[in-house]
Amino acid sequence: MASFTGRMVNFMSRRLPGLGRLGTRRQLSQFRASNGRKGNKMMGRPIFVLDVIGRKSGEPRPVMLMLVRREDDLVVCGSNGGNPEAPNWYKNLSAAGEAHVEVGEDRWAVDYREFEEGPEREKCWRLLVAGYPDFATYQELTSRRLPVGVLRRKS
Repeated sequence: MASFTGRMVNFMSRRLPGLGRLGTRRQLSQFRASNGRKGNKMMGRPIFVLDVIGRKSGEPRPVMLMLVRREDDLVVCGSNGGNPEAPNWYKNLSAAGEAHVEVGEDRWAVDYREFEEGPEREKCWRLLVAGYPDFATYQELTSRRLPVGVLRRKS
């Protein structure tokens, strides 16, 4: 069953996307000004910063995402709150194949790998939903299959 918070995020992202972008910019400023000690949660759950190069602009595009770990990897989902179209950060990450992440005070380079199907994708999906149950609601609210992948620290 779809959660209330998942439905609200979906509604806000469809009807008031500018408000979400404004909130993200403010939270990102707070996060970076405090070296990740403030602005590091969303709805009580941990988040991190993904910095990926824009596929059209060539400029860094930071976004704050839910922090879900699989051992040393970070698991990500291009949910866009369950909207019909994938989020721009996901399109940028898919095009670039690499990015930087900030988790608290730590920053490192990562490679991206997406899972199309199979047991590894399903395991990561379960981790995402366990860490942030609204992902299940986002999947219910869209006809597209939400993309799931991992960010792996570069050697």
